[in-house]
Amino acid sequence: MGFSGWPAEAVDFFRGLRADNTKAYWTAHKAVYEASVREPMAELLGELSGEFGPGRIARPYRDVRFRADKSPYKTEIYAILDRGGYVKFSADGLTAGLGYFMMTAAQLERYRRAVDDETGGAQLAGVVERLRAEGLEVGGGQALKGAPRGYPADHPRIELLRWKGLICWQDWPVAPWLRTAKTRDRVTGFLRTAAPLQHWLDHRVGPDPA
Repeated sequence: MGFSGWPAEAVDFFRGLRADNTKAYWTAHKAVYEASVREPMAELLGELSGEFGPGRIARPYRDVRFRADKSPYKTEIYAILDRGGYVKFSADGLTAGLGYFMMTAAQLERYRRAVDDETGGAQLAGVVERLRAEGLEVGGGQALKGAPRGYPADHPRIELLRWKGLICWQDWPVAPWLRTAKTRDRVTGFLRTAAPLQHWLDHRVGPDPA
């Protein structure tokens, strides 16, 4: 069966889980999660895989060992696409994103060198400007308050240099189209529009060797 969106029961499930994040609620509604939340995500990933690579759905359970909030279940479902991309669904609606959310020290060094480079840095600045003009959000997961060590505070691309990660994303609130296959078209459109940012990061920064 092909992807046809998330039914209204999926939003109701997450609203209920926010209000009652307990094993009792989870156990009583697990069948709804599997059929109305997880299965649509799996179908969506299957239809995206040809262009964007296979996707992996995150576990619904939180790691509460080092968290002040000990609620055991995530109040959203999200998945990562192998070629770059992120999809999240919750009671708030849908989010699609891509990029490098948090870079390692080695990645960050390569990233800053590339931003400082006149050619690579200007290319990235242009990509960010175009994505923002398209109405997409672009930013860093975290940012330094000032310039990184070794870079001037008046650097022409100081905003980019301060970021410790670089992502692009788009949020859509709950709407009737989320219950249809148009959801796939929105996600696909975002990933195609934002692809130049992913390509820049993969080419200029890349993953760290295993």
